[in-house]
Amino acid sequence: MSSARILVFANEKGGTGKSTTAMHAAVALIRDGKRVVCVDIDSHQSSLGHYVRNRLAFSESKGITLPSPDVELFEFSEEVDRNVAEAADRAVFDDLLSRLRDSYDYVVVDCPGNDTPLTRYVIGFADTLVTPVNDSFIDLDLLGEIAGSPPQVVGPSVFSQAVWEQRQARAQRGDGPIDWIVLRNRLSPLDSRNKKNVGITLVELAERIGFRLVDGFFERVIFRQLFLQGLTVLDLKDDGSDPTLNLSHVAARQEIRRLVEEIDGRPRAHKPAPRADDPVAMPIPHAAQAGPEPH
Repeated sequence: MSSARILVFANEKGGTGKSTTAMHAAVALIRDGKRVVCVDIDSHQSSLGHYVRNRLAFSESKGITLPSPDVELFEFSEEVDRNVAEAADRAVFDDLLSRLRDSYDYVVVDCPGNDTPLTRYVIGFADTLVTPVNDSFIDLDLLGEIAGSPPQVVGPSVFSQAVWEQRQARAQRGDGPIDWIVLRNRLSPLDSRNKKNVGITLVELAERIGFRLVDGFFERVIFRQLFLQGLTVLDLKDDGSDPTLNLSHVAARQEIRRLVEEIDGRPRAHKPAPRADDPVAMPIPHAAQAGPEPH
């Protein structure tokens, strides 16, 4: 069997830097000598697909060659019956993944910023799941229900429940565990009480839901500027264009390298995902579900 790793970027919120993070990770892996293909299943925005196309157009206009991932745009079924369409989409993804596994070291899948049946299905194939979240309580409800002062976790989110279900389905198939990384993105360089409370809450969520918490990218305008050229901060030393490389960009590179090291599995000293037979570590049942909290 191929050694290809399936790297899935998914959450249910837009504006968290998901596609930008996926592109930077893909380029960093290529620069490490890995063969990488990106699969964009966000048919509405197709941000990752646009990113790669912008990169190829820029390379051609400058007469240069930049390391770029291959890209596959997912074609959704046009069947009217929802059940038939969902089954067809799963079959297409299965065939696509089967073909790509044999030719690449990494398959990077960018999911849409909302809850879809295909996204849930795709998560079940992730060797590593990366979920970027903005560093604010507004966005933490992606992972869990937070209430009170001081903030306390009172239940898991729909997304966390979906990941839990796919972990169990994957285990039943005999596949390895999903290594779930939550990326604390758009960090502020300033310390504040809110930032501290967000960090404390994320640590609690990590313990209860079973993910690894990694600091992602600080808030930088450069990430938005580079999209139109298809560039990453890793390219600034050799693209011959503005903006010129500065200390902020060097720091951003270090953030990217840290993320890729986490993805690549080098720092493995982390708590394993909770087991199905370990009720203490299991997520709290969602408020809408029947049944008492596990004891």
